[in-house]
Amino acid sequence: MIPFFNTLDFAKTLDASDDISQFRQKFHFPKLNGEQAIYLTGNSLGLQPITATMALNQEMTDWQNFGVEGHFHGKNPWMHYHKFLAQSAANIVGALPHEVVVMNNLTVNLHLMLVSFYTPTPTRYKIIMEAGAFPSDQYAIESQVKFHGFLPNDAIIEIEPREGEYHLRTEDILAVIDEHANETALIMFSGVQYYTGQAFDMETIARAGHASGIKVGFDLAHAAGNIRLQLHDWNVDFAVWCGYKYLNSGPGGVSGVFIHEKYANDPTLPRFAGWWGHKESERFQMKKGFIPEYGAAGWQLSNAPVLSMSVHNAALKLFDEAGMEALTKKSKTLTAYLQFVIEESKLNLNIITPAEQRGCQLSILTNSDGKALFMHLQNNGIIADWREPNVIRMAPVPLYNSFEDVFKVGEILRSYRL
Repeated sequence: MIPFFNTLDFAKTLDASDDISQFRQKFHFPKLNGEQAIYLTGNSLGLQPITATMALNQEMTDWQNFGVEGHFHGKNPWMHYHKFLAQSAANIVGALPHEVVVMNNLTVNLHLMLVSFYTPTPTRYKIIMEAGAFPSDQYAIESQVKFHGFLPNDAIIEIEPREGEYHLRTEDILAVIDEHANETALIMFSGVQYYTGQAFDMETIARAGHASGIKVGFDLAHAAGNIRLQLHDWNVDFAVWCGYKYLNSGPGGVSGVFIHEKYANDPTLPRFAGWWGHKESERFQMKKGFIPEYGAAGWQLSNAPVLSMSVHNAALKLFDEAGMEALTKKSKTLTAYLQFVIEESKLNLNIITPAEQRGCQLSILTNSDGKALFMHLQNNGIIADWREPNVIRMAPVPLYNSFEDVFKVGEILRSYRL
């Protein structure tokens, strides 16, 4: 890593040498106090791509001009819309195109995956997950455990950090897996922990789980589009993610699903079936007897929500242009620079995101005056994120944040006085 300097000229020099700086111009930025905001909450809701409106309008025009025939005669025939996104989504998560499908919303897809991959027995029924997972994951897993007739306090094993620490050590995760191997049916972790920003060692966790005959899945809501993923090579059983955070596809946007190709042609795997997951060549014969389409597409329930998916398609094309390798390369430097300016501020702040296991999010533990500091940032044009009880999350997204943005954050932090 190059040595950092806390000067505007240095930040501008980094921006001038940034190979993907032009992507900043491809997004709409909100304003605070009449000025363009410094937006650091792509980990919660990504910015709107300028091309999103055009993509949405195309489908609105085809709906206007073709009606139902838009399924076959529009510019992007709706009948096949999920296929248009498969390769781009696969590139982001390190998968083969038939291993991914875009459909539904995140928690819906999580439940569908749990139907297929959480198949408990009377002796092997437990689920291992991180403590303090995002509430959607907690609620989904709790309800699935109850659905199968087990008690959450018994069936769910939550791994907590060691006393005085904020993130999990990989060796502690592996120790819990080993301890409960014979009674565990599923390991279900975040890819990146929403509160601390820790990126888990998914490859190692998957390998350990499979060595004990345990299925392994991940919620990649804070990982997809943020860190390099190789789900196929890591032999992950399944994963889900949303489209509205780092993937910039609009509030409540569609979700992605990964199912490893070893299950691509396994009709015996339990699943909740729907018409659009039926074998495409026979779908319109309208017969009884579900025959799943090959790969992840066989988990679809309904036909594509085209209007939402059109925005997602526009956003994914930006990732195709930039490439995850370039994005993650910039992210490492950009995030390290943010850490540098935070530390240079000399405020009583503690970054709890581990430097060796992170994407672009930094979670900053504040003191009792933390909410006042958060409001100071907001009043000075910075949109960050507050999480109770005392954490400010900042995510300098490499697609649209600049090094000058980060320098200005440092300036505003230094201007704060208790």
